[in-house]
Amino acid sequence: AIILLASVSFILGAWDIGIGELSGGGDYNRYGIFGENSGFLQVSDWTLMLSLLSLICWLGMIFSLWSEYPIMRENLAYLLVGSFAVQYGYMSSHAGNPSFPFDSQITDFGAIILGNLVLFFLSIIVVHRAVRETRDIHVQERHAHPDPRVVEEAWEDHSLRAWDIEMGVLILMLNVMSWSGTHAVAGRMNIESEDLNYLLILLYILSGILSVLLLLVIIWFPHFMLGSAEERIQSVRAREVAGETVKKKPTVQQGRCPICNIETTAKKYSSGKIEIKCVEIDCRGKGNIGEKCGKCGKIIPTRIECRSCNSNTPVESHFSDEETW
Repeated sequence: AIILLASVSFILGAWDIGIGELSGGGDYNRYGIFGENSGFLQVSDWTLMLSLLSLICWLGMIFSLWSEYPIMRENLAYLLVGSFAVQYGYMSSHAGNPSFPFDSQITDFGAIILGNLVLFFLSIIVVHRAVRETRDIHVQERHAHPDPRVVEEAWEDHSLRAWDIEMGVLILMLNVMSWSGTHAVAGRMNIESEDLNYLLILLYILSGILSVLLLLVIIWFPHFMLGSAEERIQSVRAREVAGETVKKKPTVQQGRCPICNIETTAKKYSSGKIEIKCVEIDCRGKGNIGEKCGKCGKIIPTRIECRSCNSNTPVESHFSDEETW
């Protein structure tokens, strides 16, 4: 439904067949949206009706995204602001030079560069960072496991490589859409030598629909990846500003006998401390090696005997270099 609303929005907004509002060139002396003499109110009835219907479809699409993916609402707003900035940049550049980028000066690129900087900052620095750091916290807290291979698999399952590529393609498509749409209507169509370029309008519609599809995937994927496990997607810094304490759940590594590779009772925590069960008879206590047992008070040994091969080895050797790192 979201893609359908977006497609209808683009088609209604760019429709000119049988109306001739765009191909006629309009009245250059009337412009603006507000006021009795605004250019928006001087268009034909059909054009005004299609414009309002297009606006309604746009609002419906944004509302659908807003309601369907609640944890990405803040980031959706950032991406929309960034896309508007790019579109305004191309409109500003074409206002000074309708044939942009042809016959352009360096100053004509200023608005476009500024618009893309806004989009880049909001999409890469803000949205991408928020999604990445929320992903990191999610994996660390909800996929912690004594076996590092399980944790590594969780990181692979929550990879953002494809999502990163989609974000880059979205930025490119927004530029194509903004240029083609603006360039198609920037010409003086009431001059006999110029006509409305319907191929540019077709490019505008297709690139616009693709941009919305990419936006939908970019909003959907973090929601799909994290599900209802997260209330919102924010960067670590934003969580700290909001007064939240971001804690990393300590990881526990299970020891393995260096001789037969069978799991032992030794456990190593992220703090670096190693804990084993007390070896005294009838004692079920445990403690850190070299320290006193919490129950019987005996010193916990620094060596441990494997229950499988009966080898007696230092506890530190039960953790591989990869696990220690």
